[in-house]
Amino acid sequence: MTIPVADLRNDIRFLFGNEEHSLRDIDPQMTVLNWLRLSARKTGTKEGCGEGDCGACTVVLGEPDGKGSMRYRTVNACIQFMPTLDGKQLLTVEHLKSDGGNLHPVQQAMVDTHGSQCGFCTPGFVMSLYQLWLDGGEDDRGAINDALAGNLCRCTGYGPIIEAARKAGGISAKDPVEQKRRVDISARLNAMVDDAPMLALETPVGRYFAPRSSDALADLLVAHPDATVLAGGTDVGLWVTKMLKRLDPIIYIGDVADLKSVREQGGVLTIGAGVTYSDAHDALGLIAADVGELVRRIGSRQIRNAGTVGGNIANGSPIGDTPPALIALGARIVLRMGNVRREVALEDFFVTYGKQDRARGEFVQSVIVPKPTAGTQFKAYKISKRFDQDITAVLAAFSIRVEDGKVTEFRAAFGGMAGTPMRAKQCEAAVIGQDWDEASLTLAQQALSRDFAPMSDMRASKEYRMLVAQNLLTKLYIETTVPEIATRLVGREAAYV
Repeated sequence: MTIPVADLRNDIRFLFGNEEHSLRDIDPQMTVLNWLRLSARKTGTKEGCGEGDCGACTVVLGEPDGKGSMRYRTVNACIQFMPTLDGKQLLTVEHLKSDGGNLHPVQQAMVDTHGSQCGFCTPGFVMSLYQLWLDGGEDDRGAINDALAGNLCRCTGYGPIIEAARKAGGISAKDPVEQKRRVDISARLNAMVDDAPMLALETPVGRYFAPRSSDALADLLVAHPDATVLAGGTDVGLWVTKMLKRLDPIIYIGDVADLKSVREQGGVLTIGAGVTYSDAHDALGLIAADVGELVRRIGSRQIRNAGTVGGNIANGSPIGDTPPALIALGARIVLRMGNVRREVALEDFFVTYGKQDRARGEFVQSVIVPKPTAGTQFKAYKISKRFDQDITAVLAAFSIRVEDGKVTEFRAAFGGMAGTPMRAKQCEAAVIGQDWDEASLTLAQQALSRDFAPMSDMRASKEYRMLVAQNLLTKLYIETTVPEIATRLVGREAAYV
């Protein structure tokens, strides 16, 4: 499929607050943060880490929800590329200012609870609180912690800020003025984007394409097989901000509608490669509760609102959080090149460190996840230095079926133990067909040393990784034999229990 040049659009159109903006000849990998501070001269948004970790640069993005209204989410401006704003509304701390000069309720709540000291992190906190306010507010401590986990403060302490979240409240979803505002904004954004099949920027410093269908995406990747595929930018953004890479061309999949669907049929969940962690969270939690909790601990809310399940797989990181869990569930992926599709087991996709079973011009189209059968227990454990928003040292996922005291099925997958996420097949073989008791547990633990030879790095030593992996088998054994014993801090409550 070839799209006529006349049908392409070469300007980025978005709302900055309520003002319409159209930008041409902009560097495709300019970050939203740099545009705000250096071009728009809106310096309320701060630069901290430059890698989506500290939250000082938090802004709110609004986009049509497909139902005539809007949905709003927080993202990190430091790793969000400007062209990804096309068809969206960008809100920064400056937009909370009222015509009468009064503080917004979330700002007033921060003042009233003394939620700011040095103030550098405050705009980011305010924008996270503002998104909560737009969603109707929150009083649950765990939910507030989850919303603020991506905003770091080193002087105030979180108590006053959490209290500010409670005090600020939120706007009612039934408020007629707010409903009308969202309907109007949605209509304006839809009109701005028009019916052009693709955003295509050709600038002196690089090219950027944003197709709207997987057919157009497939054609683009055949024509540009060495292009950088951009989804949420939570990994690719760091290539620019930390590694100072030049990416040309960039092909963005965030506008490909048929890659953003989640559907369940016949006990099988199919997740498009462009589905964000946030949008996949509930569906994966229904597959298995531990998968839902695992996804909740990927990065921060800002990261989960941007990062995608497909991207987590396609980049092939040995410490990616979703692959071990999906491998243990027996997931498969669909790869596409041009009009040719092929399906492979996820565990076979990872060949060796930095290499996946994906040809030039081929892309991950979807992930197929079977629901565990009745009687099968699924457990997943993430070990990291911080409970929330931290890189994994070791991740273990187990799918086990025990009948009449014997292990009839067992899949064990690990991240952080090798150059790729992979199954522990020696460990599996040691227990299948055996009584599920302490003797077979010991055999499984011993077999791990034949499955893996982990490395030492800044996150953990090889000795620590092996010991942790073996101990997680013990945790699995306890949880599947004496489930009444408490073995972990669960869910959003874990951050403050």
